[in-house]
Amino acid sequence: MAETTTAATALPKGFRGAAHGWPELHRIPHPPHRLPLLGDVLGTDRHTPVQDSLRHARRLGPIFRRKVFGKEFVFLWGARLAADIADESRFAKHVGLGIANLRPIAGDGLFTAYNHEPNWQLAHDVLAPGFSREAMAGYHTAMLAVAGQLTDHWDRRLAAGHTVDVPGDMTRLTLETIARTGFGHDFGSFERDRPHPFVAAMVGALSYAQRLNTVPSPLAPLLLRGPSQRNAADLAHLNRTVDDLVRARRASGGGDGDLLDRMLATAHPETGERLSPQNVRRQVITFLVAGHETTSGALSFALHYLSRHPEVAARARAEVDRVWGGSPAPGYAEVARLRQVRRVLDESLRLWPTAPAFAREARQDTVLAGEHPMRRGGWALVLTPMLHRDPEVWGADAERFDPDRFDAKAVRARAPHTFKPFGTGARACIGRQFALHEATLVLGLLLRRYEFGADPGYRLRVTERLTLMPQGLRLRLTRRTPNSAPRCPAHGTNA
Repeated sequence: MAETTTAATALPKGFRGAAHGWPELHRIPHPPHRLPLLGDVLGTDRHTPVQDSLRHARRLGPIFRRKVFGKEFVFLWGARLAADIADESRFAKHVGLGIANLRPIAGDGLFTAYNHEPNWQLAHDVLAPGFSREAMAGYHTAMLAVAGQLTDHWDRRLAAGHTVDVPGDMTRLTLETIARTGFGHDFGSFERDRPHPFVAAMVGALSYAQRLNTVPSPLAPLLLRGPSQRNAADLAHLNRTVDDLVRARRASGGGDGDLLDRMLATAHPETGERLSPQNVRRQVITFLVAGHETTSGALSFALHYLSRHPEVAARARAEVDRVWGGSPAPGYAEVARLRQVRRVLDESLRLWPTAPAFAREARQDTVLAGEHPMRRGGWALVLTPMLHRDPEVWGADAERFDPDRFDAKAVRARAPHTFKPFGTGARACIGRQFALHEATLVLGLLLRRYEFGADPGYRLRVTERLTLMPQGLRLRLTRRTPNSAPRCPAHGTNA
């Protein structure tokens, strides 16, 4: 429910700089050599704002600020600060500049809606049953089918003596998975040599939104005239694709109860209200974009680390062989039994959470962690990759890849709110269990079928388009012996 406010207490509209919300801002450190008007821009790269912030975080400590072209932001990553700002009674999601720049793409969809917008609660209540255990079990067969397309594609690459494009192929996989399970649509991603036009438009729109973060607002129309025209074309393509998809579903009379059916036909259980056609479009775009972009990055980072740590891959592979045995295709319940594989995934998300930050704002005047006064509406960005590297939580070797950090005993010993790859609170990712099941299933299938060879000359580079992805990652594959890779009846080939 939106808060009732008077003119005197209402939050200001638009971007709110740090000075508005932090009365003792002077106590928070910032990078040296701040320039008039330009701010903290020396040594920065507009293509890597997250990695620039990680570098500053290591120098400046668990809370710091950055100013760029008159806009000042507060970042925090210390575990004690992050745990306090996760308190739902005092803080809520803040739709900051980065997310606000996505609103032309997704409007008041689940990810980009402001807290006061009624469509967030309506859509959340209507769609939450679509991620229940029963619903998830229903998606499992389609996930297996798409994974079979991936392994067929990789088998062809292997037979031809080629390496595989990990980020590109994971993007194909996760786009097809969410499109088919959620919306009954086939993009034909594995039948194309180039990314699907929807993916190209999505990447273009996300990249443009990120550029807006680093361009002075008054100069944006002048500096981004050409990019803004391309962005308009990208947005039109996204909208057109989704409108065609919805139109086809309406014409067919309905599907099998997937997310799109819920959006079109399900009324709120208490109010009887339904999602408007415009909001359906926004929710579909939200799920297609967010439902594949982050999971593809998580899988790509996990495969990178498995290729670099053969001893970890061997342990995970042995678990898959032991748990799945000779089963031609694992059942839904068998995926959750891959605890070692899940640890690999969690550790990859610890080091490189593909959604690298989330913003929180104060619901009322408060003091963060007993140290920093905040006014109502004041906000901060929680820098998740640094939270996940806090040595007070993760130890002096926090940069080291070690899936045993997520064995049951270690997880129980850690304080809450120290591992946040899906955000926090009521506005945490609604599809996190979907993503984790899909990613664990796919890693298990790939480990059972292949051994991964890293390029000795490759050094991890991370590309940023609001989400994170390893850049230029290619792997050499070796097919495991037929005895250890049972045949999958769905494809007539090995699983």
